[in-house]
Amino acid sequence: MNSVHDMPFGACLLTDRSTRFRLWAPAVHQVELLLNNGNEHDLILTMHSQEDGWFEILTSPLQARPGTLYKYRLDGELVVPDPVSRRNPRDVHDSSQVVDAAAFLWQDDDWPGRPWHEAVIYELHLGTFTKEGTFAAAMQRLDYLVNLGITAIELMPVADFPGTRNWGYDGVLLFAPDSCYGTPDELKALVQAAHARGLMILLDVVYNHFGPDGNYLHAYAPQFFSENHHTPWGEAINFDGQSSRTVRDFFIHNALYWLEEYHFDGLRLDAVHAIVDQSRPDIVEELAAKVQEGPGRTRHIHLILENDANNAGYLQQGTIAAQWNDDCHHALHLLLTGERDGYYVDYADQPVRHLARCLAEGFAFQGEPSVFREGQSRGESSGHLSPGAFINFSQTHDQIGNRAYGERISMLAQQKPLQVALAVLLLAPSPPMLFMGEEFAAATPFQFFCDFNGELAEAVTEGRRREFSGFRKFADPAVRAQIPDPNDKSTFERCKLDWDCLDEPHHKAWLEHYRNLLALRNEHIVPRLPGIGGSATFKLIGATGLVVFWHVGDSARLTLLANLGDSAVQGAVNAVYPAGDEIKTIYLSQPDLPDSFASGQMPPWSVAWFIEELQP
Repeated sequence: MNSVHDMPFGACLLTDRSTRFRLWAPAVHQVELLLNNGNEHDLILTMHSQEDGWFEILTSPLQARPGTLYKYRLDGELVVPDPVSRRNPRDVHDSSQVVDAAAFLWQDDDWPGRPWHEAVIYELHLGTFTKEGTFAAAMQRLDYLVNLGITAIELMPVADFPGTRNWGYDGVLLFAPDSCYGTPDELKALVQAAHARGLMILLDVVYNHFGPDGNYLHAYAPQFFSENHHTPWGEAINFDGQSSRTVRDFFIHNALYWLEEYHFDGLRLDAVHAIVDQSRPDIVEELAAKVQEGPGRTRHIHLILENDANNAGYLQQGTIAAQWNDDCHHALHLLLTGERDGYYVDYADQPVRHLARCLAEGFAFQGEPSVFREGQSRGESSGHLSPGAFINFSQTHDQIGNRAYGERISMLAQQKPLQVALAVLLLAPSPPMLFMGEEFAAATPFQFFCDFNGELAEAVTEGRRREFSGFRKFADPAVRAQIPDPNDKSTFERCKLDWDCLDEPHHKAWLEHYRNLLALRNEHIVPRLPGIGGSATFKLIGATGLVVFWHVGDSARLTLLANLGDSAVQGAVNAVYPAGDEIKTIYLSQPDLPDSFASGQMPPWSVAWFIEELQP
């Protein structure tokens, strides 16, 4: 089976082996196509000007073919790569390459995807997941992920970025997998190998800005950028102004391209709160509808969001599967570490209540004022939504990498409390997400890294250190100067996972803990999730105890009892502790918990899960 996403722009190889080149460049008068097939000099062809700023030319197989390098020359001066390049083998400032997208023979045509309630997500960065940092090397770890209990891989962005190392959020050629990871066909092979093992594979995409180096759109299509809206990273994308139709089509085609041409099972849309679009439907809604009308008609396709605004509207339309739930992370992190700086201040008043509300209702902030945001209200009501709409986690690339030294939660929290917290997250109905290496308490950090040069590199390094000036620990400039330089190659190298540590007992024990919990989830929780609604309730017991009840899809009741503090909780524990022949125990953090519960107390840092079969 061949898979090619047809696009109205870029280099398109036609069935007669001719190649059509199209570029939207409304700010220039002339565009020349520069072709090179390994010759000393480029073949130069003048493209035909068309309406609305489009330029097009059809070339013969002798002029352009798979592997041909090409660039565009604008008004006889500036030479740029194709913004819709399928491959840029010499990085973002150099030539694009004609790719025969139909050459890869897919063998997963019987893959229907997996329903969302089965999702157990593993977020990974390709450059640091393995020593080699390639698509091919990642493929060698797929069986390990299956054995762990993972059902979905989420790749951090792979779109071409400047240099050889980057988190991926500085991409500028959004259709080209970065060549430092491998070729387009090697990425397709990774997706196909994942499907062969029953793994979904999702891709993180960035539609709120372009990276600061290698983006030439300002020179020939400034209509891509808004004159009225701005983001933390500079000019906003023009999704609602003049000429925005072409801009919207560019991003919608990008989403469809990854789903159709690469067979990804879904996308994670980065920071949609930074997308400013006052039209209706807005770009997120339109894109989601196009995805469901397209590849979503024939297989399971899942779109997930990062949305700091806690908007529930996208989640209740039926086209978005879920959203990262930072509230859940922040409350749990505060309980495990005691940290109250930055956004953690919002959760310092009642961290257990915030966590319980996340588990039962989704968001902790559903319109309440945020201290961190100077009293601004945040969020919308979410209790009516299914738990499946909220992805919970103890760490992500953001929550580790945005720390000054990139420490993982296993470096900050004590072992027993963290194990209890994981039993809460991994067995709760909401889909859990792991960040690569957390399952064996990786000793390697995950720090912020990039590969810029000159003044931009200096600005990024200084800006990175300045970000922490508001934290007491980094008030001293000499201390801030010790924060790792993002542009130093050693910062990137120290983030690579050390797989050899799995031979050590400490890391083996952590891996076994994760495997056991995910096996219990697969056996006892996942089969009961279809049909679950938003009818969960929670109660607090003492200062650090909580109980949450869910009515799951098969009319049973799932109960969580937990004490997330250093002291035993006394009180009405026995009033909520389920007892009887119809009760099935799923998990106990320690075997004597039922006796403790029956006597009206919960020991420090303890957790229990039960299923109760209710009478119809």
